[in-house]
Amino acid sequence: MIRSALRLLTQGPNITRTLAADPIAAVHILRDKAAAYLEQRQPRCPYHVDHDWEHQLHEILGVGWPCPAAEEFWALWPEALRPVTERGIGIGRGAFGGWGDGEPGLVRAVWCLVRHLRPAKVVETGVARGFTSRFILEALERNGCGHLWSIDRPPQRHDLQEQVGASVPDRLRERWSYVKGLSRQHLPGLLSRLGQIDLFIHDSSHTGHNVRFELDQA
Repeated sequence: MIRSALRLLTQGPNITRTLAADPIAAVHILRDKAAAYLEQRQPRCPYHVDHDWEHQLHEILGVGWPCPAAEEFWALWPEALRPVTERGIGIGRGAFGGWGDGEPGLVRAVWCLVRHLRPAKVVETGVARGFTSRFILEALERNGCGHLWSIDRPPQRHDLQEQVGASVPDRLRERWSYVKGLSRQHLPGLLSRLGQIDLFIHDSSHTGHNVRFELDQA
């Protein structure tokens, strides 16, 4: 079964180009794809939607709800979308070469975390058009301190490469370090160099195999 899955996963021009350009990255990608294939064959986790999550998040943080930071978010959200939508680029789930953009719920949670916790060192995995990155950087700027390190492997399609971080304006990029590549290759070394981080955000490959690796490292 695993051999047949690997034959299926290694087909196609993308993995062939990756094997030629970066064999180590290709091995990591194949392992994650194999893990995803096996995980999809297991029973699905019965997730329960809790519509009161924002209130509970702020209780954990010891901050009152509703909070001014959430109101700030909704004023900024259209501004963050504009650099992408004005170019006629579609956004949403699967719109970035099969990957999704950061959606308002996730981005709003991260925005409130950064505004309330005032972290000095933030690390995230996954960038795409950079909606989450934009709001982290905007929150750090309003806090008056902090830096963001983002790890992500650029897509192989040239049109998508031009869209990476498109939502992040130049005025915020002094606080941003974009590390190109897989978290498997770059996260351990980055965390070792930083020594201590204040906030970690996972938004790369969501296989249990990869999530556990990133969280264990952080």
